[in-house]
Amino acid sequence: MASARLAEAVEPRKKSNVKYASFCAILASMASIILGYDIGVMSGAAIYIKKDLQITDVQLEILMGILNVYSLIGSFAAGRTSDWIGRRFTVVFAAAIFFVGALLMGFAVDYAMLMAGRFVAGVGVGYAIMIAPVYTAEIAPAASRGFLTSFPEVFINIGILLGYVSNYAFARLPLHLGWRVMLGIGAVPSALLALMVFGMPESPRWLVMKGRLADARAVLHKTSDTPEEAAERLADIKAAAGIPKDLDGDVVTVPKERNGESQVWKELILSPTPAVRRILLSAVGLHFFQQASGIDSVVLYSPRVFRSAGITDDNKLLGTTCAVGVTKTLFILVATFLLDRAGRRPLLLTSTGGMIISLVGLGTGLTVVGQHPGAKIPWAVALCILSILAYVSFFSIGLGPMTSVYTSEIFPLRVRALGYAVGVASNRVTSGVISMTFLSLSKAITIGGSFFLYSGIAGFAWVFFFTYLPETRGRTLEEMGRLFGMEDTDMAGEESAAAKQKVVEMRTS
Repeated sequence: MASARLAEAVEPRKKSNVKYASFCAILASMASIILGYDIGVMSGAAIYIKKDLQITDVQLEILMGILNVYSLIGSFAAGRTSDWIGRRFTVVFAAAIFFVGALLMGFAVDYAMLMAGRFVAGVGVGYAIMIAPVYTAEIAPAASRGFLTSFPEVFINIGILLGYVSNYAFARLPLHLGWRVMLGIGAVPSALLALMVFGMPESPRWLVMKGRLADARAVLHKTSDTPEEAAERLADIKAAAGIPKDLDGDVVTVPKERNGESQVWKELILSPTPAVRRILLSAVGLHFFQQASGIDSVVLYSPRVFRSAGITDDNKLLGTTCAVGVTKTLFILVATFLLDRAGRRPLLLTSTGGMIISLVGLGTGLTVVGQHPGAKIPWAVALCILSILAYVSFFSIGLGPMTSVYTSEIFPLRVRALGYAVGVASNRVTSGVISMTFLSLSKAITIGGSFFLYSGIAGFAWVFFFTYLPETRGRTLEEMGRLFGMEDTDMAGEESAAAKQKVVEMRTS
């Protein structure tokens, strides 16, 4: 009878807590909208920017891709900022920076001012894409972490769709006004985000690192499935942060380690253990292959790709591009429900395999159309459209959301912010190279040849994922070290010794 009553008491709490954790994850992940909106809106706005400002293809591809390079500043600064002011206020900071960047782009009078706006917006994007997955992973219970940490990718896709819709809605405005409204209106979601973020709690892991155990305990009770899980998560976080088990209270003093920041760089980059090195390579590889397989070329330049396939009317181009956005968003929603059911590896391998086939189909269709200029080849046009829709669908059910999910959960607490920032740096540099070379690459090896090249890169990605990445579904963040080969003595022994030493120092000081 007692066990039955306990089960009845626990079950409603589990549902309530998942809802609360989901609410927090949604608010944090909305920061990703700003990246998605910029990607989506630039794909259509570029048509009118080129006409209005009379810029070359090289200037255009630099304008399109340079934001990814600028975002490196934000992504690395976000790691330190989030450790300083907290995860929650870092989201607000990201929204404020992008707000300024969007206004600069919207009021740009020439190419130089537009590039200045891209710089400011890029810094804001860098903050957003780093902090949203980290916060969500730190607040989510293990059983639903895959579902919740896929939310940033969901909101990127919602942002892309909003950008496409903005293109279609404002395309009929005068040439000098249309693209400026498309870019400037991006300030609206960032302003709303900055206001709504105040409704979410701080990350429990950040609270523990600051010694605020009572606040961390309260957040964990709201976001864990059971009180027992909340207590276990708190104990794991304390151990990972180097706080002794017997050191308890509402607020405790966490002694600062000398050369703490340089020690983090040493542990992650300069002299990592084999397990940490594998974790780092896994994260960097995931981020690299996500972008090197050509997603930005498809999303950013979809109007040009469709024009190469034989669709020449601007309204039809933007309408077909909206179909890409809808498809991408629908399949990312499907992925959110599969991540914790199917597992990371099956989705990742299926996704990448489907992308390879789709890229071969797209390359074939574009090559056939390119070899018969002026001729109408309906089957080749249909193949191009279907291949693009299939490509974004496969990307969205695996490689798209998996990159942020997997990266945010595999790093140890001490190096998590920096580790994720390094992964994001790989992502943004690769994205910048791909987006800033697509037009030149298409001229050099044809647009069809470009997608054959991306299919080859996706093939290498599939081999890397199959041979190198373990399954992480259902593991707590503190268990990841063992999964990647970290010895228990490395995980607990050194932390225990350090914790005991800190107790001695505190008692003798």
